Amino acid sequence: MTEARHDPFHDIARQRHAAELGLWVFLASELVFFGGLFVTYGLYRYAYPSAFEAAGAETAIWLGTINTAILLTSSATMAAAVWAGEAGHKRHVLIGLALTALLGLTFMGVKGVEYYKDISESLYPGAADFPVDMPGAQVFVGLYWAMTGVHAVHLSIGLVAVAITLWRVRAERFDWQNTALLHVLGLYWHLIDLIWIVLYPLLYLMGRSL
Repeated sequence: MTEARHDPFHDIARQRHAAELGLWVFLASELVFFGGLFVTYGLYRYAYPSAFEAAGAETAIWLGTINTAILLTSSATMAAAVWAGEAGHKRHVLIGLALTALLGLTFMGVKGVEYYKDISESLYPGAADFPVDMPGAQVFVGLYWAMTGVHAVHLSIGLVAVAITLWRVRAERFDWQNTALLHVLGLYWHLIDLIWIVLYPLLYLMGRSL
């Protein structure tokens, strides 16, 4: 199977290079977006240190830790899928992508349980019986919901992309050995994991690190 060249590219190499460049631009824009959230978090953390520690101690650290382990494992399975693609091992590509999708779905399931727990314990902005009666505590919780929610949206997009790629590889719908698609998909998935690695200490270790 040969890879199709699409206009306005003169050859396949330039087409792949353009695809990778486009992804790097997209990843840079995502880092800028999350960077804005991190800066906002830092400013409010500086303004309300005690409230952030008290509110952070209310988060479900055990669920956050489980999800951190899940995403780290998914990075390994995605890396294995990319390596298998470079080596031309279709079966291992399929296994790596399937495991990555399964781990991503597991992460979303655990996150759903955590959100249910948060709501049942009134750990959301505007709750009548909010557990921490300190100025700035609800700001932390608002940032917690915003950051984890945006991350969950990006992970959902990644899951759809992994599922489509898995189907296309299995059905031989494109020349997966000679395209940059697996590499590009791997970069996106690792970005999602990297963002969570930053979120974990900010949202779950706050108030517990001392």
